Amino acid sequence: MIRHVYQHRVRYRECDPMGMVYHAHYVDYLEAARTETLRALGLPYRELEAAGIIMPVVALSLRFIQPAYYDDLLDIVTMIRELPRARLFLDYEVRRHETQELLATGQVTLCFVDRARNRPIRAPKVLLDVLQQALAPSLSTDGQPKRSCLPK
Repeated sequence: MIRHVYQHRVRYRECDPMGMVYHAHYVDYLEAARTETLRALGLPYRELEAAGIIMPVVALSLRFIQPAYYDDLLDIVTMIRELPRARLFLDYEVRRHETQELLATGQVTLCFVDRARNRPIRAPKVLLDVLQQALAPSLSTDGQPKRSCLPK
């Protein structure tokens, strides 16, 4: 599994009159976390787009458990559990950094589209290569298999 943590400090303008983060902002948090996960893997979105590949969201779900508040530092954890074929599935956890309290969970599904033809395509090789490398088992210092993941 690939796991990446993106941090975001809640801004005043993201809060509703009740003092909690307005629910729609969580979609932005997940997008930023997804973009930074790919960048940390060495494949910025910009490179995919320059190659004529776009990745529209085809499904999104969020489950709210506890509210986030102004000035909270959030850890948005992105998890990629499997190699994509025609779709990329991402799981998310939003946690309050100081306590690691789980605030929300989410799932996003992206597909791959050839921008020029506006047609769905299979996962691009460059993305598969990057994800495969990150998911590849390696040996720890004691010789036991382990899964590599991105630094927290």
